Amino acid sequence: MNDFWNTILDFAETTTKKVGKQLMQDFGQVQASQKADGSLVTKSDKWADREIRDAIVSTFSGYGILSEESDSDGLLQSGQTFPNTEWCWVIDPLDGTTNFTRGIPIWSISLGLLYQGTPIFGYVYVPPLNQTFHGFWAGSSGLTTPTGAFLNNHPIHTSKDAPSKNHLFNLCSRSTNIIQPGFPCKIRMLGVASYNFLSVATGAALGGVEATPKVWDIAGAWVIVQAAGSIWVSLNSESFPLSPGMDYSDRSFPTMVLSNSSLVPIFTPFLESGKF
Repeated sequence: MNDFWNTILDFAETTTKKVGKQLMQDFGQVQASQKADGSLVTKSDKWADREIRDAIVSTFSGYGILSEESDSDGLLQSGQTFPNTEWCWVIDPLDGTTNFTRGIPIWSISLGLLYQGTPIFGYVYVPPLNQTFHGFWAGSSGLTTPTGAFLNNHPIHTSKDAPSKNHLFNLCSRSTNIIQPGFPCKIRMLGVASYNFLSVATGAALGGVEATPKVWDIAGAWVIVQAAGSIWVSLNSESFPLSPGMDYSDRSFPTMVLSNSSLVPIFTPFLESGKF
């Protein structure tokens, strides 16, 4: 791995570990307020957002920043509108705020690095579980990147199993209407969009659906799950590339992730019958 990608990976690891250490002290100890879109935010979310953005600005000159909790507040090329920069970091400083405030130990810090609007590197740190996920996915970018997806630096791959009642499928709270008679797997709801999909990347679940994820929920996971062999199914418009000048604060990216392509015709009818 060349110096550039080593710098990217080292930065993501160092920054998320530093932020995660403080968040663990706040875990289950802070109160949340409700944002306009109905989601929750705490002082911990806002602190973590600022810490990560400051670290990016001091390390990557000229890179854009797209963040859930940012409204630019003076930082160049930072906010919820995708900037016209070749490289851009997308930040979710605390994915799973409800779990975080209620003391449930599944929440994450998520980073995605985009080149010309499409993620090519993803990093997700889950402090309560001491799990770090990362991956590289060059796609059609023309870049030469490392390959693979990793959990705690060990390679991960999706399951090749056929569905059964002994396999898991993840839903969010807004996608339960797809549960119809004959659904082939057990259902789980984890409460964290990134972890929902990453559990498919590790082979723990055969699939997952998120009805209303935002770009900061999926940018890091988008890379990792595909590098692990997952199939990413956009249920509305394609997730990437992002468009410069577009405000992504209220745009959702309904998504299904499956562990292999043979599962697409099995699970797609449940989305349709559930009027997803």
